Amino acid sequence: MRMSPLQEVLLLCAVLLCFIQPSSAQTQEVVVCSGTWNALSVSGSSEMQYKLMKEMYDGCEIVMGNLEITMMEHWRDFSFLKSIREVTGYILIAINQFSRLPLDHLRVIRGTTLYDGRFALAVLLNYQKNGRHGLQELGLPCLTEILEGGVQIIQNKFLSFAPQVNWLDIMKDQTSEIIINNNGPQKSCDEKCGDVPCWGPGDDACQILTKSVCAAQCNGRCFGQSPSECCHKECAGGCNGPLDTDCFVCSNFNNSGSCVSQCPQTLIDNKHTFKLEPNPSAKYQYGSICVAQCPTNFFVDGNSCVSTCPADKMEVEKKGVKRCEPCGGLCPKACHGTGSPDRQTVDALNIDSFINCTKIQGSLHFLVTGIKGDAYTNIPALDPEKLQVFKTVREITDILSIQSWPSDMPDLSVFSNLQIIQGRTPYRGYSLLVMKIPSLTSLGLSSLRRINDGGVYITGNKMLCYHNTVDWTRLLGSSGSRPQRRQKHIDVKDNRSLNRCVAGGHVCDPQCSSDGCWGPGPNQCLSCKNYSRGGTCVPQCKFLTGERREFATVRSECMPCHAECEVQEGKPTCTGPGADECAVRAS
Repeated sequence: MRMSPLQEVLLLCAVLLCFIQPSSAQTQEVVVCSGTWNALSVSGSSEMQYKLMKEMYDGCEIVMGNLEITMMEHWRDFSFLKSIREVTGYILIAINQFSRLPLDHLRVIRGTTLYDGRFALAVLLNYQKNGRHGLQELGLPCLTEILEGGVQIIQNKFLSFAPQVNWLDIMKDQTSEIIINNNGPQKSCDEKCGDVPCWGPGDDACQILTKSVCAAQCNGRCFGQSPSECCHKECAGGCNGPLDTDCFVCSNFNNSGSCVSQCPQTLIDNKHTFKLEPNPSAKYQYGSICVAQCPTNFFVDGNSCVSTCPADKMEVEKKGVKRCEPCGGLCPKACHGTGSPDRQTVDALNIDSFINCTKIQGSLHFLVTGIKGDAYTNIPALDPEKLQVFKTVREITDILSIQSWPSDMPDLSVFSNLQIIQGRTPYRGYSLLVMKIPSLTSLGLSSLRRINDGGVYITGNKMLCYHNTVDWTRLLGSSGSRPQRRQKHIDVKDNRSLNRCVAGGHVCDPQCSSDGCWGPGPNQCLSCKNYSRGGTCVPQCKFLTGERREFATVRSECMPCHAECEVQEGKPTCTGPGADECAVRAS
Protein backbone atom coordinates (compact mmCIF):
# COMPACT_ATOMS: atom_id res chain seq x y z
CA MET A 1 0.00 0.00 0.00
CA ARG A 2 1.46 3.34 -1.10
CA MET A 3 0.66 6.54 0.80
CA SER A 4 0.33 10.04 -0.52
CA PRO A 5 2.47 12.82 0.99
CA LEU A 6 -0.58 14.10 2.89
CA GLN A 7 -1.27 10.65 4.31
CA GLU A 8 2.37 10.34 5.38
CA VAL A 9 2.12 13.66 7.23
CA LEU A 10 -1.10 12.55 8.95
CA LEU A 11 0.43 9.27 10.01
CA LEU A 12 3.56 11.04 11.28
CA CYS A 13 1.36 13.23 13.44
CA ALA A 14 -0.47 10.13 14.73
CA VAL A 15 2.85 8.49 15.57
CA LEU A 16 3.96 11.57 17.50
CA LEU A 17 0.63 11.57 19.38
CA CYS A 18 0.99 7.89 20.33
CA PHE A 19 4.66 7.82 21.16
CA ILE A 20 5.36 11.28 22.54
CA GLN A 21 5.41 9.67 26.01
CA PRO A 22 8.47 7.56 26.87
CA SER A 23 8.04 4.11 25.40
CA SER A 24 9.02 0.86 27.05
CA ALA A 25 12.21 1.00 25.01
CA GLN A 26 13.02 4.51 26.19
CA THR A 27 12.50 4.46 29.95
CA GLN A 28 14.08 2.65 32.85
CA GLU A 29 11.29 3.22 35.35
CA VAL A 30 7.90 1.82 34.42
CA VAL A 31 4.84 1.25 36.55
CA VAL A 32 3.80 -2.41 36.44
CA CYS A 33 0.50 -3.71 37.77
CA SER A 34 -1.14 -7.11 37.98
CA GLY A 35 -3.93 -8.05 35.63
CA THR A 36 -6.96 -10.24 36.24
CA TRP A 37 -7.90 -13.83 35.39
CA ASN A 38 -11.64 -14.05 34.81
CA ALA A 39 -13.65 -10.85 35.04
CA LEU A 40 -16.82 -12.57 33.83
CA SER A 41 -16.85 -14.29 37.23
CA VAL A 42 -17.53 -11.23 39.38
CA SER A 43 -18.41 -10.59 42.98
CA GLY A 44 -19.65 -7.43 44.61
CA SER A 45 -21.37 -4.43 43.11
CA SER A 46 -20.49 -2.61 39.92
CA GLU A 47 -19.33 0.33 42.03
CA MET A 48 -16.93 -1.87 43.98
CA GLN A 49 -15.55 -3.43 40.80
CA TYR A 50 -15.00 -0.01 39.26
CA LYS A 51 -13.30 1.31 42.41
CA LEU A 52 -10.93 -1.65 42.55
CA MET A 53 -10.22 -1.42 38.82
CA LYS A 54 -9.28 2.24 39.20
CA GLU A 55 -6.93 1.45 42.08
CA MET A 56 -5.32 -1.38 40.11
CA TYR A 57 -4.74 0.52 36.87
CA ASP A 58 -4.49 4.22 37.70
CA GLY A 59 -1.02 5.27 36.51
CA CYS A 60 -0.23 1.75 35.31
CA GLU A 61 1.90 1.41 32.17
CA ILE A 62 2.36 -2.35 31.83
CA VAL A 63 -0.39 -4.77 32.82
CA MET A 64 1.27 -8.04 33.81
CA GLY A 65 -1.55 -10.41 32.93
CA ASN A 66 -4.97 -9.81 31.39
CA LEU A 67 -6.96 -6.59 31.15
CA GLU A 68 -10.64 -7.46 31.54
CA ILE A 69 -13.37 -4.82 31.62
CA THR A 70 -16.89 -6.15 31.94
CA MET A 71 -20.40 -5.10 32.96
CA MET A 72 -19.67 -1.37 33.25
CA GLU A 73 -22.31 1.35 32.80
CA HIS A 74 -22.19 4.07 30.14
CA TRP A 75 -21.42 6.90 32.55
CA ARG A 76 -18.23 5.47 34.03
CA ASP A 77 -15.01 7.48 33.59
CA PHE A 78 -12.16 5.30 32.30
CA SER A 79 -9.61 8.06 31.71
CA PHE A 80 -7.29 6.33 34.19
CA LEU A 81 -6.62 3.67 31.52
CA LYS A 82 -4.84 6.14 29.23
CA SER A 83 -1.46 5.42 30.80
CA ILE A 84 -1.49 1.72 29.80
CA ARG A 85 1.01 1.00 27.02
CA GLU A 86 1.30 -2.77 27.16
CA VAL A 87 -0.75 -5.80 28.19
CA THR A 88 1.15 -9.07 28.49
CA GLY A 89 -1.92 -11.34 28.37
CA TYR A 90 -5.21 -10.66 26.58
CA ILE A 91 -7.77 -7.85 26.59
CA LEU A 92 -11.43 -8.66 27.16
CA ILE A 93 -14.10 -5.97 26.76
CA ALA A 94 -17.50 -7.55 27.33
CA ILE A 95 -21.09 -6.66 28.28
CA ASN A 96 -20.41 -2.95 28.78
CA GLN A 97 -22.45 0.15 27.89
CA PHE A 98 -19.83 2.90 27.47
CA SER A 99 -19.24 4.38 24.00
CA ARG A 100 -15.44 4.39 23.94
CA LEU A 101 -12.68 2.81 25.99
CA PRO A 102 -9.76 5.26 26.18
CA LEU A 103 -6.79 2.91 25.74
CA ASP A 104 -5.26 5.70 23.68
CA HIS A 105 -1.64 4.79 24.38
CA LEU A 106 -1.85 1.01 24.23
CA ARG A 107 0.83 -0.13 21.79
CA VAL A 108 1.16 -3.88 22.16
CA ILE A 109 -0.82 -6.92 23.33
CA ARG A 110 1.64 -9.76 23.89
CA GLY A 111 -0.89 -12.56 24.17
CA THR A 112 1.06 -14.71 26.63
CA THR A 113 -2.38 -15.93 27.70
CA LEU A 114 -5.34 -15.93 25.33
CA TYR A 115 -9.06 -15.51 25.87
CA ASP A 116 -10.83 -18.79 25.10
CA GLY A 117 -7.36 -20.11 24.23
CA ARG A 118 -7.45 -18.20 20.90
CA PHE A 119 -7.85 -14.45 21.16
CA ALA A 120 -5.55 -11.67 22.32
CA LEU A 121 -8.36 -9.12 21.85
CA ALA A 122 -12.00 -10.01 22.49
CA VAL A 123 -14.74 -7.36 22.26
CA LEU A 124 -18.14 -8.92 22.93
CA LEU A 125 -21.75 -7.80 23.51
CA ASN A 126 -21.04 -4.20 24.42
CA TYR A 127 -24.45 -2.55 24.23
CA GLN A 128 -27.40 -1.69 26.45
CA LYS A 129 -30.27 -4.08 26.01
CA ASN A 130 -33.32 -2.17 24.76
CA GLY A 131 -31.33 1.06 25.10
CA ARG A 132 -29.22 3.53 23.14
CA HIS A 133 -25.89 3.11 24.89
CA GLY A 134 -23.03 0.92 23.74
CA LEU A 135 -19.52 0.75 22.33
CA GLN A 136 -19.06 2.95 19.25
CA GLU A 137 -15.25 3.15 19.00
CA LEU A 138 -12.55 0.72 20.11
CA GLY A 139 -10.29 3.53 21.34
CA LEU A 140 -7.03 1.81 20.31
CA PRO A 141 -5.45 4.36 17.93
CA CYS A 142 -1.88 3.47 18.91
CA LEU A 143 -2.18 -0.33 18.82
CA THR A 144 0.37 -1.55 16.29
CA GLU A 145 1.32 -5.06 17.48
CA ILE A 146 -0.36 -8.24 18.67
CA LEU A 147 2.43 -10.75 19.20
CA GLU A 148 0.32 -13.86 19.80
CA GLY A 149 -3.35 -14.70 19.28
CA GLY A 150 -6.24 -13.47 17.18
CA VAL A 151 -9.06 -10.93 17.33
CA GLN A 152 -12.75 -11.50 18.05
CA ILE A 153 -15.16 -8.56 17.80
CA ILE A 154 -18.80 -9.68 17.74
CA GLN A 155 -22.28 -8.44 18.64
CA ASN A 156 -21.49 -4.81 19.39
CA LYS A 157 -24.48 -3.25 17.67
CA PHE A 158 -23.23 0.35 17.80
CA LEU A 159 -19.60 -0.35 16.83
CA SER A 160 -18.89 0.88 13.31
CA PHE A 161 -15.15 1.03 12.57
CA ALA A 162 -13.72 -2.34 13.62
CA PRO A 163 -13.91 -4.00 10.16
CA GLN A 164 -11.99 -1.13 8.54
CA VAL A 165 -8.88 -1.73 10.65
CA ASN A 166 -6.05 -3.57 8.88
CA TRP A 167 -5.65 -6.28 11.53
CA LEU A 168 -3.06 -8.17 9.50
CA ASP A 169 -0.75 -5.16 9.83
CA ILE A 170 -1.09 -5.43 13.61
CA MET A 171 -0.87 -9.19 14.09
CA LYS A 172 2.54 -10.84 14.03
CA ASP A 173 1.07 -14.29 13.38
CA GLN A 174 -0.76 -13.95 10.09
CA THR A 175 -2.52 -17.30 10.62
CA SER A 176 -4.32 -16.23 13.80
CA GLU A 177 -8.10 -15.92 13.66
CA ILE A 178 -9.87 -12.64 12.89
CA ILE A 179 -13.60 -12.88 13.64
CA ILE A 180 -15.54 -9.63 13.18
CA ASN A 181 -19.31 -9.83 12.68
CA ASN A 182 -22.74 -8.75 13.92
CA ASN A 183 -21.58 -5.26 14.83
CA GLY A 184 -23.01 -1.85 13.90
CA PRO A 185 -23.29 -0.33 10.42
CA GLN A 186 -19.97 0.50 8.77
CA LYS A 187 -19.03 4.16 8.51
CA SER A 188 -16.46 5.81 6.27
CA CYS A 189 -13.08 7.01 7.46
CA ASP A 190 -12.14 10.66 7.18
CA GLU A 191 -11.26 11.52 3.58
CA LYS A 192 -7.78 12.61 4.66
CA CYS A 193 -7.01 9.01 5.61
CA GLY A 194 -7.28 8.11 1.91
CA ASP A 195 -6.58 4.40 1.47
CA VAL A 196 -5.36 4.06 5.05
CA PRO A 197 -7.88 2.38 7.44
CA CYS A 198 -9.10 4.09 10.59
CA TRP A 199 -10.16 3.47 14.18
CA GLY A 200 -12.94 6.04 14.17
CA PRO A 201 -14.12 9.36 12.72
CA GLY A 202 -11.77 12.30 12.29
CA ASP A 203 -8.36 12.76 10.69
CA ASP A 204 -6.68 11.86 13.99
CA ALA A 205 -8.06 8.30 13.87
CA CYS A 206 -6.18 7.06 10.78
CA GLN A 207 -4.48 3.75 11.50
CA ILE A 208 -0.71 3.71 11.99
CA LEU A 209 0.65 1.14 9.53
CA THR A 210 4.10 -0.25 10.32
CA LYS A 211 4.26 -3.49 8.33
CA SER A 212 2.11 -3.59 5.19
CA VAL A 213 3.69 -0.34 3.91
CA CYS A 214 7.29 -1.55 4.32
CA ALA A 215 9.79 -2.22 1.56
CA ALA A 216 10.35 -5.87 0.68
CA GLN A 217 13.83 -5.70 2.22
CA CYS A 218 12.36 -5.20 5.71
CA ASN A 219 11.81 -8.39 7.69
CA GLY A 220 9.50 -6.85 10.26
CA ARG A 221 8.37 -3.28 10.94
CA CYS A 222 9.46 -0.01 9.35
CA PHE A 223 9.34 3.75 9.86
CA GLY A 224 9.09 4.60 6.18
CA GLN A 225 8.70 3.04 2.76
CA SER A 226 12.37 3.11 1.78
CA PRO A 227 14.54 -0.04 2.02
CA SER A 228 16.77 1.95 4.41
CA GLU A 229 13.88 2.66 6.78
CA CYS A 230 13.50 -0.76 8.42
CA CYS A 231 13.15 -1.15 12.17
CA HIS A 232 15.68 -3.08 14.23
CA LYS A 233 14.83 -6.80 14.48
CA GLU A 234 14.16 -6.45 18.23
CA CYS A 235 11.41 -3.88 17.68
CA ALA A 236 7.71 -4.59 18.05
CA GLY A 237 4.92 -2.36 16.80
CA GLY A 238 7.19 -0.02 14.82
CA CYS A 239 9.93 2.50 15.44
CA ASN A 240 11.13 6.00 14.67
CA GLY A 241 14.61 4.97 13.53
CA PRO A 242 16.82 1.98 12.71
CA LEU A 243 18.44 1.42 16.13
CA ASP A 244 17.43 -0.88 18.97
CA THR A 245 16.81 2.28 21.02
CA ASP A 246 14.31 3.60 18.46
CA CYS A 247 11.65 0.91 19.00
CA PHE A 248 8.12 1.81 20.04
CA VAL A 249 8.01 -1.44 22.03
CA CYS A 250 10.48 -4.28 22.54
CA SER A 251 9.71 -7.62 20.96
CA ASN A 252 11.56 -9.46 23.76
CA PHE A 253 13.16 -7.40 26.54
CA ASN A 254 13.82 -3.77 27.37
CA ASN A 255 17.25 -3.25 28.94
CA SER A 256 17.48 0.36 30.12
CA GLY A 257 16.12 1.69 26.85
CA SER A 258 17.60 -0.82 24.41
CA CYS A 259 15.62 -3.72 22.98
CA VAL A 260 17.56 -6.97 23.44
CA SER A 261 16.98 -10.68 22.86
CA GLN A 262 17.97 -11.48 26.45
CA CYS A 263 18.83 -9.58 29.62
CA PRO A 264 22.46 -9.33 30.80
CA GLN A 265 23.24 -12.79 32.17
CA THR A 266 24.18 -13.50 35.78
CA LEU A 267 27.40 -15.25 34.67
CA ILE A 268 29.83 -14.09 31.98
CA ASP A 269 32.84 -15.73 30.39
CA ASN A 270 36.19 -14.28 31.47
CA LYS A 271 38.24 -14.46 28.30
CA HIS A 272 41.50 -14.34 30.27
CA THR A 273 40.80 -17.06 32.86
CA PHE A 274 38.38 -19.06 30.67
CA LYS A 275 35.98 -19.27 33.60
CA LEU A 276 32.44 -18.14 34.24
CA GLU A 277 32.33 -15.25 36.70
CA PRO A 278 29.49 -13.25 38.27
CA ASN A 279 28.37 -10.39 36.07
CA PRO A 280 28.25 -7.12 38.07
CA SER A 281 25.82 -5.73 35.48
CA ALA A 282 23.49 -8.74 35.57
CA LYS A 283 19.74 -8.22 35.35
CA TYR A 284 16.71 -10.46 35.57
CA GLN A 285 13.83 -10.94 33.16
CA TYR A 286 10.62 -9.55 34.62
CA GLY A 287 7.98 -9.78 31.95
CA SER A 288 9.42 -7.78 29.07
CA ILE A 289 11.74 -5.71 31.30
CA CYS A 290 15.30 -6.29 32.52
CA VAL A 291 15.48 -5.41 36.23
CA ALA A 292 18.38 -5.27 38.66
CA GLN A 293 16.29 -7.00 41.34
CA CYS A 294 13.04 -8.93 41.29
CA PRO A 295 9.92 -7.31 42.77
CA THR A 296 8.48 -8.40 46.09
CA ASN A 297 6.71 -11.78 45.91
CA PHE A 298 8.85 -12.92 42.98
CA PHE A 299 11.78 -15.33 43.08
CA VAL A 300 15.08 -15.36 41.23
CA ASP A 301 15.34 -18.50 39.10
CA GLY A 302 18.46 -18.36 36.96
CA ASN A 303 18.05 -15.16 34.97
CA SER A 304 14.32 -14.73 35.50
CA CYS A 305 11.88 -13.38 38.06
CA VAL A 306 9.22 -16.04 38.63
CA SER A 307 6.11 -16.10 40.79
CA THR A 308 6.54 -19.81 41.58
CA CYS A 309 9.57 -22.10 41.56
CA PRO A 310 9.73 -25.16 39.28
CA ALA A 311 8.71 -28.54 40.69
CA ASP A 312 12.31 -29.63 41.34
CA LYS A 313 13.22 -26.46 43.23
CA MET A 314 12.24 -24.90 46.51
CA GLU A 315 11.87 -21.30 47.63
CA VAL A 316 14.67 -20.01 49.87
CA GLU A 317 15.69 -16.57 51.07
CA LYS A 318 19.36 -15.66 51.35
CA LYS A 319 20.66 -12.22 52.26
CA GLY A 320 17.24 -10.73 51.68
CA VAL A 321 16.88 -12.21 48.16
CA LYS A 322 14.24 -14.85 47.45
CA ARG A 323 15.56 -17.58 45.16
CA CYS A 324 14.61 -20.92 43.67
CA GLU A 325 17.19 -23.57 44.54
CA PRO A 326 17.32 -27.35 43.91
CA CYS A 327 15.76 -29.36 46.73
CA GLY A 328 18.66 -31.84 46.96
CA GLY A 329 16.13 -34.61 47.53
CA LEU A 330 12.36 -34.68 47.92
CA CYS A 331 10.80 -31.21 47.77
CA PRO A 332 7.92 -30.10 49.94
CA LYS A 333 4.95 -31.02 47.77
CA ALA A 334 3.69 -28.08 45.74
CA CYS A 335 0.43 -28.52 43.85
CA HIS A 336 -1.24 -26.48 41.15
CA GLY A 337 -4.34 -24.63 42.29
CA THR A 338 -7.58 -23.75 40.57
CA GLY A 339 -8.82 -20.81 38.52
CA SER A 340 -7.82 -21.89 35.01
CA PRO A 341 -10.58 -22.49 32.43
CA ASP A 342 -10.23 -26.28 32.74
CA ARG A 343 -9.88 -26.25 36.55
CA GLN A 344 -12.10 -23.46 37.82
CA THR A 345 -12.95 -24.91 41.22
CA VAL A 346 -12.08 -27.65 43.66
CA ASP A 347 -14.45 -30.51 42.83
CA ALA A 348 -14.95 -34.27 43.15
CA LEU A 349 -12.82 -34.96 40.08
CA ASN A 350 -9.69 -33.05 41.15
CA ILE A 351 -9.82 -33.22 44.97
CA ASP A 352 -7.40 -36.19 45.09
CA SER A 353 -4.73 -34.15 43.32
CA PHE A 354 -4.34 -32.14 46.56
CA ILE A 355 -3.37 -35.13 48.73
CA ASN A 356 -0.24 -34.38 50.84
CA CYS A 357 0.17 -30.88 49.34
CA THR A 358 2.00 -28.43 51.58
CA LYS A 359 1.89 -25.53 49.15
CA ILE A 360 -0.66 -24.44 46.56
CA GLN A 361 0.94 -22.77 43.57
CA GLY A 362 -1.83 -20.46 42.50
CA SER A 363 -5.26 -20.16 44.08
CA LEU A 364 -7.97 -22.29 45.61
CA HIS A 365 -11.55 -21.58 44.54
CA PHE A 366 -14.62 -23.23 46.02
CA LEU A 367 -17.65 -22.66 43.79
CA VAL A 368 -21.14 -24.16 43.94
CA THR A 369 -20.41 -26.29 40.85
CA GLY A 370 -17.59 -27.92 42.76
CA ILE A 371 -19.23 -28.37 46.17
CA LYS A 372 -22.70 -29.41 44.98
CA GLY A 373 -21.67 -30.83 41.62
CA ASP A 374 -22.52 -29.87 38.07
CA ALA A 375 -24.95 -32.06 36.15
CA TYR A 376 -24.14 -30.23 32.92
CA THR A 377 -20.50 -31.37 33.01
CA ASN A 378 -21.21 -34.66 34.86
CA ILE A 379 -19.33 -33.64 38.00
CA PRO A 380 -20.80 -35.25 41.15
CA ALA A 381 -21.19 -33.49 44.49
CA LEU A 382 -18.04 -33.35 46.59
CA ASP A 383 -17.83 -35.59 49.65
CA PRO A 384 -17.18 -33.10 52.51
CA GLU A 385 -14.85 -35.58 54.19
CA LYS A 386 -12.54 -35.28 51.19
CA LEU A 387 -11.82 -31.66 52.13
CA GLN A 388 -9.62 -32.94 54.95
CA VAL A 389 -6.84 -33.23 52.33
CA PHE A 390 -6.23 -29.51 52.85
CA LYS A 391 -5.05 -30.12 56.43
CA THR A 392 -1.48 -30.36 55.10
CA VAL A 393 -1.55 -27.02 53.23
CA ARG A 394 0.68 -24.36 54.78
CA GLU A 395 0.90 -21.81 51.98
CA ILE A 396 -1.20 -20.50 49.08
CA THR A 397 0.73 -18.33 46.64
CA ASP A 398 -2.28 -16.47 45.17
CA ILE A 399 -5.74 -16.35 46.78
CA LEU A 400 -8.25 -18.39 48.79
CA SER A 401 -11.79 -17.78 47.54
CA ILE A 402 -14.73 -19.57 49.16
CA GLN A 403 -18.12 -18.94 47.55
CA SER A 404 -19.66 -22.30 48.43
CA TRP A 405 -19.11 -24.73 51.32
CA PRO A 406 -20.71 -27.95 52.64
CA SER A 407 -23.75 -27.15 54.79
CA ASP A 408 -22.65 -29.53 57.56
CA MET A 409 -19.25 -27.87 58.03
CA PRO A 410 -19.50 -24.84 60.37
CA ASP A 411 -15.92 -23.61 59.83
CA LEU A 412 -12.90 -23.70 57.52
CA SER A 413 -10.78 -25.75 59.90
CA VAL A 414 -9.59 -27.98 57.04
CA PHE A 415 -7.21 -25.03 56.56
CA SER A 416 -6.13 -25.05 60.22
CA ASN A 417 -2.46 -25.40 59.20
CA LEU A 418 -2.53 -22.65 56.57
CA GLN A 419 0.07 -20.09 57.66
CA ILE A 420 0.40 -17.64 54.79
CA ILE A 421 -1.54 -16.41 51.77
CA GLN A 422 0.97 -14.70 49.49
CA GLY A 423 -1.60 -12.88 47.34
CA ARG A 424 0.73 -12.62 44.35
CA THR A 425 -2.22 -12.14 42.03
CA PRO A 426 -5.14 -10.77 44.09
CA TYR A 427 -8.66 -10.97 42.69
CA ARG A 428 -9.77 -7.37 42.30
CA GLY A 429 -7.54 -6.41 45.21
CA TYR A 430 -8.49 -9.28 47.55
CA SER A 431 -6.56 -12.40 48.56
CA LEU A 432 -8.97 -13.93 51.09
CA LEU A 433 -12.62 -14.05 50.08
CA VAL A 434 -15.41 -15.78 52.01
CA MET A 435 -18.86 -14.96 50.66
CA LYS A 436 -22.42 -15.92 51.52
CA ILE A 437 -21.83 -19.20 53.36
CA PRO A 438 -24.99 -19.63 55.50
CA SER A 439 -23.61 -22.53 57.59
CA LEU A 440 -20.39 -20.79 58.62
CA THR A 441 -20.17 -19.94 62.34
CA SER A 442 -16.39 -19.39 62.60
CA LEU A 443 -13.43 -19.25 60.22
CA GLY A 444 -11.18 -21.70 62.06
CA LEU A 445 -7.99 -20.53 60.29
CA SER A 446 -6.04 -21.07 63.48
CA SER A 447 -2.53 -20.98 61.94
CA LEU A 448 -2.99 -18.07 59.51
CA ARG A 449 -0.51 -15.39 60.44
CA ARG A 450 0.09 -13.40 57.26
CA ILE A 451 -1.58 -12.20 54.06
CA ASN A 452 1.36 -10.83 52.15
CA ASP A 453 -0.48 -8.87 49.49
CA GLY A 454 -4.10 -8.05 48.77
CA GLY A 455 -7.01 -7.48 51.11
CA VAL A 456 -9.81 -9.37 52.86
CA TYR A 457 -13.42 -9.69 51.65
CA ILE A 458 -15.69 -11.52 54.10
CA THR A 459 -19.35 -10.70 53.60
CA GLY A 460 -22.86 -12.10 53.65
CA ASN A 461 -22.14 -14.93 56.11
CA LYS A 462 -25.20 -14.49 58.35
CA MET A 463 -24.14 -16.90 61.13
CA LEU A 464 -20.43 -16.00 61.20
CA CYS A 465 -18.88 -14.86 64.49
CA TYR A 466 -15.34 -14.30 65.80
CA HIS A 467 -14.23 -12.63 62.53
CA ASN A 468 -14.95 -9.25 64.10
CA THR A 469 -12.38 -9.92 66.84
CA VAL A 470 -9.49 -10.43 64.42
CA ASP A 471 -6.96 -7.63 64.06
CA TRP A 472 -6.81 -7.90 60.26
CA THR A 473 -4.24 -5.14 59.88
CA ARG A 474 -1.81 -7.32 61.83
CA LEU A 475 -2.14 -10.07 59.21
CA LEU A 476 -1.73 -7.88 56.14
CA GLY A 477 1.83 -7.50 54.85
CA SER A 478 3.44 -4.14 54.25
CA SER A 479 3.59 -2.77 50.73
CA GLY A 480 7.36 -2.98 50.47
CA SER A 481 8.86 -2.24 47.05
CA ARG A 482 6.42 -4.14 44.90
CA PRO A 483 5.48 -2.43 41.65
CA GLN A 484 1.77 -2.61 42.39
CA ARG A 485 0.27 0.28 44.29
CA ARG A 486 -2.85 -1.34 45.71
CA GLN A 487 -4.46 -0.28 48.90
CA LYS A 488 -5.25 -3.21 51.16
CA HIS A 489 -8.97 -3.31 51.75
CA ILE A 490 -10.57 -4.98 54.74
CA ASP A 491 -14.20 -5.50 53.75
CA VAL A 492 -15.76 -7.50 56.58
CA LYS A 493 -19.49 -6.76 56.60
CA ASP A 494 -23.03 -8.15 56.47
CA ASN A 495 -22.08 -11.02 58.74
CA ARG A 496 -23.55 -11.73 62.18
CA SER A 497 -23.31 -8.61 64.32
CA LEU A 498 -20.88 -8.40 67.22
CA ASN A 499 -23.72 -7.83 69.71
CA ARG A 500 -25.57 -10.96 68.59
CA CYS A 501 -22.33 -12.96 68.73
CA VAL A 502 -21.58 -11.82 72.26
CA ALA A 503 -25.20 -12.43 73.35
CA GLY A 504 -24.92 -15.97 72.02
CA GLY A 505 -21.69 -16.60 73.91
CA HIS A 506 -19.57 -16.64 70.77
CA VAL A 507 -16.56 -14.87 72.23
CA CYS A 508 -12.84 -15.58 72.34
CA ASP A 509 -11.38 -17.83 75.02
CA PRO A 510 -10.08 -15.95 78.08
CA GLN A 511 -6.56 -17.15 77.25
CA CYS A 512 -6.57 -15.23 73.94
CA SER A 513 -4.90 -11.84 73.66
CA SER A 514 -6.57 -8.71 72.30
CA ASP A 515 -5.48 -9.72 68.76
CA GLY A 516 -8.65 -11.82 68.55
CA CYS A 517 -9.45 -15.38 67.59
CA TRP A 518 -10.64 -17.58 64.72
CA GLY A 519 -13.24 -19.46 66.75
CA PRO A 520 -14.08 -20.92 70.16
CA GLY A 521 -11.46 -22.48 72.38
CA PRO A 522 -7.88 -21.71 73.45
CA ASN A 523 -6.46 -23.24 70.24
CA GLN A 524 -8.09 -20.58 68.03
CA CYS A 525 -6.28 -17.51 69.38
CA LEU A 526 -4.21 -15.33 67.06
CA SER A 527 -1.86 -14.91 70.01
CA CYS A 528 -1.93 -15.84 73.66
CA LYS A 529 -2.46 -13.63 76.67
CA ASN A 530 0.07 -15.65 78.66
CA TYR A 531 1.71 -18.81 77.26
CA SER A 532 1.13 -21.43 74.56
CA ARG A 533 1.71 -25.17 74.42
CA GLY A 534 1.47 -27.00 71.09
CA GLY A 535 -0.66 -24.26 69.55
CA THR A 536 -3.04 -23.99 72.51
CA CYS A 537 -3.02 -21.02 74.87
CA VAL A 538 -2.50 -21.83 78.54
CA PRO A 539 -2.35 -19.67 81.68
CA GLN A 540 0.98 -21.05 82.84
CA CYS A 541 3.80 -23.39 81.79
CA LYS A 542 4.71 -26.35 84.00
CA PHE A 543 7.54 -24.50 85.67
CA LEU A 544 6.94 -25.96 89.13
CA THR A 545 4.43 -28.81 88.63
CA GLY A 546 4.00 -31.94 86.54
CA GLU A 547 6.12 -34.98 85.84
CA ARG A 548 7.86 -33.30 82.90
CA ARG A 549 8.77 -29.73 83.79
CA GLU A 550 8.91 -26.95 81.22
CA PHE A 551 10.62 -23.68 80.37
CA ALA A 552 9.30 -20.77 78.28
CA THR A 553 10.90 -19.61 75.03
CA VAL A 554 11.27 -15.96 74.10
CA ARG A 555 7.92 -16.36 72.29
CA SER A 556 6.27 -17.57 75.51
CA GLU A 557 5.99 -21.16 74.23
CA CYS A 558 6.04 -23.90 76.84
CA MET A 559 8.72 -26.47 75.98
CA PRO A 560 9.82 -29.57 77.96
CA CYS A 561 13.09 -29.68 79.82
CA HIS A 562 15.75 -32.13 78.70
CA ALA A 563 15.19 -35.75 79.81
CA GLU A 564 18.41 -35.63 81.86
CA CYS A 565 17.16 -32.77 84.04
CA GLU A 566 16.31 -33.71 87.62
CA VAL A 567 12.89 -32.43 88.67
CA GLN A 568 13.20 -29.59 91.17
CA GLU A 569 10.71 -28.67 93.89
CA GLY A 570 9.79 -25.05 94.39
CA LYS A 571 12.07 -23.77 91.62
CA PRO A 572 12.49 -24.13 87.81
CA THR A 573 13.97 -27.39 86.61
CA CYS A 574 15.64 -25.87 83.52
CA THR A 575 16.18 -22.66 81.61
CA GLY A 576 16.38 -24.12 78.10
CA PRO A 577 16.15 -27.31 75.99
CA GLY A 578 19.70 -28.64 76.44
CA ALA A 579 21.10 -30.94 79.12
CA ASP A 580 23.56 -28.17 79.98
CA GLU A 581 20.61 -25.93 80.87
CA CYS A 582 19.31 -28.15 83.68
CA ALA A 583 19.24 -26.69 87.16
CA VAL A 584 20.47 -30.09 88.32
CA ARG A 585 21.46 -32.86 85.96
CA ALA A 586 20.26 -36.34 86.95
CA SER A 587 23.11 -38.64 87.96
